[in-house]
Amino acid sequence: MCIAVAAQVKTTSMSKVTVVDHPLVQHRLTLLRDRTTPPAAFRQLLRETGWLLGYEATSDLALEQVEIQTPLATVRAGLLRREPLVLAPVLRAGLGLAEGLLDLVPGASVAHIGVYREAQSLAAVEYYFKAPTRLSGCPCIVLDPMLATGNSAVAAVDHLKAAGASELRLICLLAAPEGLGNLHERHPEVRVWTAAIDDRLNEHGYIVPGLGDAGDRQFATD
Repeated sequence: MCIAVAAQVKTTSMSKVTVVDHPLVQHRLTLLRDRTTPPAAFRQLLRETGWLLGYEATSDLALEQVEIQTPLATVRAGLLRREPLVLAPVLRAGLGLAEGLLDLVPGASVAHIGVYREAQSLAAVEYYFKAPTRLSGCPCIVLDPMLATGNSAVAAVDHLKAAGASELRLICLLAAPEGLGNLHERHPEVRVWTAAIDDRLNEHGYIVPGLGDAGDRQFATD
């Protein structure tokens, strides 16, 4: 990360941000950035990267010890605790990450959060929210590929907290210093996992160098 970016991100709680620099993540991120990558390949890469980022973001999930019978002996071993993991993709771009997380944790519940960015003001416009009835005590992961201005992520966390969620995390492909600052100004406790922190936002609120609009590139709507 360059010195200028590091200076901007100092305003956030960097102890809450994990940049996943694993070679398998960075290889896929390079292909996702490439403007020649077609939508079908982009979707598959996003799904795979979601799996890898999710692996990192769930490394501290609580286990409970149960007794099972192997072919040779009885043993006590760990299973995920019964409180379900909740995935919360921000529509529509977050759906690709959600597929990867569901491959990793098939028993997870899914909350859907409809938010889009108004083109002129860059404000988050909320249009849909549907979540499991019980969120209290359940780890909840917001999935939003591009943490640009951070307005959509903040709106998603606002909704989830209002619905009772308390243990919140966020996975994104890319983050801008401005987005991290905005998120942690409003919700300083939310931990973030990302493949990279890019340089800045341009005048249209896109991450630079970025990868373009993740929703358009998934669904060929650019």
